[in-house]
Amino acid sequence: MITVWRPQPKQLAFMRRPEYECLYGGAAGGGKSDALLCEALRQVHIPHYRGLILRKTYPQLAELIDRSRELYGKAFPTAKYNGTEHCWTFQSGAKIYFGSMQYTKDRVNYQGKRYDYIAFDELTHFQWEEYSYMFSRNRPSGPGTRCYIRAATNPGGIGHGWVKERFITAAPPMTPIETSMDVIGPDGKKMNVSRKRIFVPSTVFDNQALLDNNPEYIASLSMMPEAERNALLYGSWDSFDGQVFREWRNDPAHYDDQRWTHVVQPFRIPGHWRIFRGFDFGYAKPFSVGWYAADADGRLYRIAEYYGCTGTPNTGIRINPVEIAAEIKRIEAEDPNLKGRHINGIADPSIFDESRGESVAAMMERPPNLVYWTGGDNTRLAGKMQFHYRLAFDGDGRPMFQVFDTCKHFIRTIPNLVYDDKHVEDIDTDQEDHIYDECRYVLMENPISPRKNVLQKPPADDPLDLYAKDTNKYKFYRM
Repeated sequence: MITVWRPQPKQLAFMRRPEYECLYGGAAGGGKSDALLCEALRQVHIPHYRGLILRKTYPQLAELIDRSRELYGKAFPTAKYNGTEHCWTFQSGAKIYFGSMQYTKDRVNYQGKRYDYIAFDELTHFQWEEYSYMFSRNRPSGPGTRCYIRAATNPGGIGHGWVKERFITAAPPMTPIETSMDVIGPDGKKMNVSRKRIFVPSTVFDNQALLDNNPEYIASLSMMPEAERNALLYGSWDSFDGQVFREWRNDPAHYDDQRWTHVVQPFRIPGHWRIFRGFDFGYAKPFSVGWYAADADGRLYRIAEYYGCTGTPNTGIRINPVEIAAEIKRIEAEDPNLKGRHINGIADPSIFDESRGESVAAMMERPPNLVYWTGGDNTRLAGKMQFHYRLAFDGDGRPMFQVFDTCKHFIRTIPNLVYDDKHVEDIDTDQEDHIYDECRYVLMENPISPRKNVLQKPPADDPLDLYAKDTNKYKFYRM
């Protein structure tokens, strides 16, 4: 008997998981695609079995399909591949399809279909709406099949934020994560339902077969720029290719001294500091309200936030502007740093639009709330650069913008922002960018000049004066 493929230990650990959802990978070279392809074969002896393997676009499927020809063709010589339908048909009648979902609207192409096994290759290229929709398509094609979802990915991409939140930060690796909820049936009875998911990490160091075949692959990964190297070699979810704000640092060891970190411990705001309130309206998508304090040197602190998100990534709580204004009024009456203060409200200028009736701004100004706004500067690239200027550290480790550690949604979303593939100097607006926009209006209200970023904490002893040299003289790269 000829062995076509044998799983590496981490691949085997992934393929043995019983959870409904399982994410595999986190770094390059861990054998992710092979694991997805071979897992799809588990039920091909069942005639009515249907599997589906997805990539974001069809051209990205080419390598997967080529690899399936090597694996499937050798393991199942009677299996046939139909290039028109992008489908393997096995002797039993079972089928494995290859599909794509280039745009979110393309998910409806799978409406009315059912698949026992659904796999996403490079999950961070997908948005939450695309991934979660396929839950509804994951149902038995007939009796006796197991229905489950598998995915593999590297860090980075438009879906980095929601994938990280769902699989990485929710629990340590190899730890099942259970989500349960109550569902009311047609008879009025309440049922509790639950599903489990898990993250199985892997790196090139877990793929001895690859290292034996290409021992120089580790060297290739190690020679990449720092962010890409950390992501692809070590599987870091805190630095990755396409990340917009690579300056971002969150170091709990420095929350108190406020050096070399953008996140700090809350403190009482002096009475003479100016207070600003930023606002980005959303209904189906989240809205964001952020409060900021400016010290005598012009340094800004994000001191409080009110974020209208359901807990499902990029999904709004669907409340009207009057309700938002009422909650703003309550927060400002109770928060010790805001109570009794004069607050300047800066908002997306679109809230003043009256083309469809009363504007959002006018509704928020109604008594008894009396929440007022002025239109912010919505110049996108200039606003993005203000982020860069303020996040830059000086030689003492002080940036011009810091965030209270209570502002959890800012800390979650800002480091995950990625660049737009078409508008390469701007962020991708399809991601969860509402807090970014709201903050941008406040930064543009308080612009500063460009600052050189000291990327490393200088050592106490620097006899060669290495850290005094200009290491940022080349200006042609994208910030």
